[in-house]
Amino acid sequence: MDRTSKIITVIEKNPGIKFREIMRETGLKNGVLSYHAKKLEESGSIKIERSIGETRFYPLCVTEQESVLIKSLRQDTPRHIVLSLIDGQDLAFNEIVSKVHKSPSTVSVFLNRLADDNIIEIKISELKRSYRLKNPDMTREIIQKYNPILLERTAYNLADTLSNL
Repeated sequence: MDRTSKIITVIEKNPGIKFREIMRETGLKNGVLSYHAKKLEESGSIKIERSIGETRFYPLCVTEQESVLIKSLRQDTPRHIVLSLIDGQDLAFNEIVSKVHKSPSTVSVFLNRLADDNIIEIKISELKRSYRLKNPDMTREIIQKYNPILLERTAYNLADTLSNL
């Protein structure tokens, strides 16, 4: 398999993969991977998302909405939050903090990011705030399609998660 095919295969199997991870998976050096990634992007074979401090790679079949969700699922705390909401139930802030085993301030930061990314919605009724996934069906679909890549480092039991789908 040639280098470009190898890179595309890694990206298709691991949407949202970071540059360094592709280097590890393919064994390519930084300069070689940079050259081929640029050529693949220019030819329209892959999508590259660049942000401060990280570059993520996606196959063309992944939509913008899916890429935002995949990016969150590839990060520990947002993934734990999403998985705590996967059954479609509304959860209060304290319930989420309890489920993800992180400090309230950390959970708050990531809940706000997930809300800004339209992954979750915040419901305010009387004196209570609750949180739920905006699109649990798409979330379950993405998890099933790219599992176990997105969940490989999770502390959650994968079998329990999938049985709840």
